[in-house]
Amino acid sequence: MRQTLIAAALAFGATGAFAAPEAYTLDPSHSQVLFSYNHLGFSTTYGMFSGFEGEIMFDAEDPAASSVNVSMPVMSMFTGWEKREEHFMSDDFFGASEGDMVTFTSTGIEVTGDNTANITGDLTMNGVTKSVVLDTTLNQKADAHPMNDKPWLGFDATTTLLRSDFGVDKFAPYVSDEVEVKISIEAGKGE
Repeated sequence: MRQTLIAAALAFGATGAFAAPEAYTLDPSHSQVLFSYNHLGFSTTYGMFSGFEGEIMFDAEDPAASSVNVSMPVMSMFTGWEKREEHFMSDDFFGASEGDMVTFTSTGIEVTGDNTANITGDLTMNGVTKSVVLDTTLNQKADAHPMNDKPWLGFDATTTLLRSDFGVDKFAPYVSDEVEVKISIEAGKGE
């Protein structure tokens, strides 16, 4: 009986049921973070970060065992108006210099549906680290990307941040403290 259990356990392990998470590297050309906020009640202002890097350790068998680690240069922010970008980089907001980064490191994943999860993690921005939750959807998982024949993932996520939590609260509450964040990323499996 004992030998049967051991043989069954070995056979079960060989099928990949205990497969480890696999590394996927973010595709910087198809990964963006969009943000928006209310400007004095008159308009919604938008901006974005792109060209960032990171890695997803994706466990297809147990998505809750996956992890995310992403970083992007603060100075890669684009708002469509150069003077606004310069103001955001000034001491009124980020006081940013070359090399300053925004980072996100997951601390837990709660699977909420077939293709959805809440990813909790530590967001570090402007020298402050806070826990945030990303409401995330797996858009697609493919064994072969149609243009490069590699395994590929695509995700969208949303969250709302308070900029005052990160010390970038100039003009709040007149310019909204709440910032809506939309994230869309693609990642390819490493070699």
